[in-house]
Amino acid sequence: MKSICAVQGVEAWGIKEGKYGLAVIRAIGTAAATFTSNRVCAAPVQLMRERIAAGKLDAIVVNSGCANAYTGKRGYEDAVKMAGTAAAALGLPEDRVGVASTGVIGRYLDLERIDRQCREVAPHLVSSAEAEVAAARAIMTTDLIEKHALVRGDGFTVAGICKGSGMIAPNMGTMLAFIYTDAAIGAAELQESIRSAVRRSFNRVVVDGDESTNDCAFVTATGLAGPVDRKAFDAALEACCISLAKQIAADGEGATKMLEVRVTGAPDEAAAEQVARTVVASPLVKTAVYGEDPNWGRVVAAAGRAGVIFDPDAISLTIGEGAEETPLVKDGVIVSDLVRAKAAMHGKRVVFSLDLAAGAGAAAAWGCDLTEKYVEINGKYTT
Repeated sequence: MKSICAVQGVEAWGIKEGKYGLAVIRAIGTAAATFTSNRVCAAPVQLMRERIAAGKLDAIVVNSGCANAYTGKRGYEDAVKMAGTAAAALGLPEDRVGVASTGVIGRYLDLERIDRQCREVAPHLVSSAEAEVAAARAIMTTDLIEKHALVRGDGFTVAGICKGSGMIAPNMGTMLAFIYTDAAIGAAELQESIRSAVRRSFNRVVVDGDESTNDCAFVTATGLAGPVDRKAFDAALEACCISLAKQIAADGEGATKMLEVRVTGAPDEAAAEQVARTVVASPLVKTAVYGEDPNWGRVVAAAGRAGVIFDPDAISLTIGEGAEETPLVKDGVIVSDLVRAKAAMHGKRVVFSLDLAAGAGAAAAWGCDLTEKYVEINGKYTT
């Protein structure tokens, strides 16, 4: 197994009918979550902000095809009904069932379809490789690939699935993540851990700069592996989230290349993060990556507008990594070999490393190139 069903106490299943899918994941334990910061947040986000305060979940039901966002009072009531439908199908308390939705904004849920799909999925819940794949596929919208992550700790496991391809910006994007662990950890501690992990992973992904209405990242701890070292758990959770975040970046709508920007030498980590996110979000950088154009000046220009203080005449910039790493600027002096730089852009992954020479802060951000296909996908999204 490659993700959630490798965790003790997790069962899953899902179905996909055209653009409409539904997944159910059952795992009883302590729970925590983070959500979009968009003021126009979807009804399931509103509901789960309330329910997650109890720090417990027994299951999560997720639908794709309809975001249930900007749907007012009816949308909130529909989110409650959706949880109730899943609870009835699973024989669980309604307030212990989480909900999440993804799809078109401004459309009401088809509760009849969701009720039918819940009753169809519930009897098939199982812990298997097939189950985790079925669940991951059910929640996809414009995603081209399933997204799984699995991290083995010392006597415990952390794993997750997620969806996300477009409407991805810092502070999360149109992404839903469902993470599970068999470590025993309290709800308050789990909330601290997921908040930190999300900040260093999903909050550093940019596909197109649009922040979604539906973002959520849930983590549930079944506790079946017993107590674990907190630092080890936090490291495993962060590694799991970073893996999923990179998969989102690589699967960006219309993308042909993943973009990674590593910033060092910043005044602190927050400053490094701000520069990395600004560069990876730049349309000019993203289009240059698509065209394999070694126009590295766009990277420097984007860094300069990130609101971080540094000396432009002291920075260093490279493209590529390992034996293929090519210097572009060294201590403020241009040293670029444009032929080698262009060659470093040929693959599926392009890496820029920027040293600001202004401190010890470091961070990375991830994104993708910007292509004609992105416009095609989003120009016809609802049709």
